[in-house]
Amino acid sequence: MSAETIEKKPAEALLSKRRKKLISDPLIDDNPITIQVLGICSALAVTTQMKPTLVMAIAVIFVVVMSNLLISLLRNTIPSRVRIIVQLAVVATLVTLVNEVLKAFAYDMYKELSVFVGLIITNCIVMGRLEAFALGNKPYDSILDGFGSALGYSWIILTVAFFRELLGSGAVFGVPVYEYISSIFGPDFKLATNGLMVSPVGAFMVLGLIIWIQRTKTGYVEH
Repeated sequence: MSAETIEKKPAEALLSKRRKKLISDPLIDDNPITIQVLGICSALAVTTQMKPTLVMAIAVIFVVVMSNLLISLLRNTIPSRVRIIVQLAVVATLVTLVNEVLKAFAYDMYKELSVFVGLIITNCIVMGRLEAFALGNKPYDSILDGFGSALGYSWIILTVAFFRELLGSGAVFGVPVYEYISSIFGPDFKLATNGLMVSPVGAFMVLGLIIWIQRTKTGYVEH
């Protein structure tokens, strides 16, 4: 009786084609803001300036990646009937950690963003990735999925903030760009800022233009 030969499948590459798609798809084709229409509130509320928007983006990346990792590690031990409670507890713990770090090391930013950082707990992007992916996939894949979704969210809010701060305040990261341009062309040349850009209406306009440009290029149509 001959012994059966068991073929061992080669391990999947750390950045295989499938895993690369976990990161790349949320950037454009399945973006959480422009395609899934999630996380809109914070995209409109914190994007008047680049600095707080960058801090918010880093906070969301940290919370989504770490919560995906933790829920994936615990996925086989979480009873189905209490999974939402467990997810909220994990996310709330991570958000509290971010809040305390800001409070300790960047108090001015903490005062400016404390309300919005707290709302990460109920951000549909975070809970959506936990429910749709982390509960059914391995930790490494869950990290990549969380990172891709958070990165897709981040580049959208940073783009909105760039145009809102530039057009509304004439600056980028607090650097007076308009004043610098005016100094090059002389005192008679002045660029006027648009006060509409620092209002929520300005955020809607910029975000709407981004969605329009993106869907025009990708051909995406709502069904």
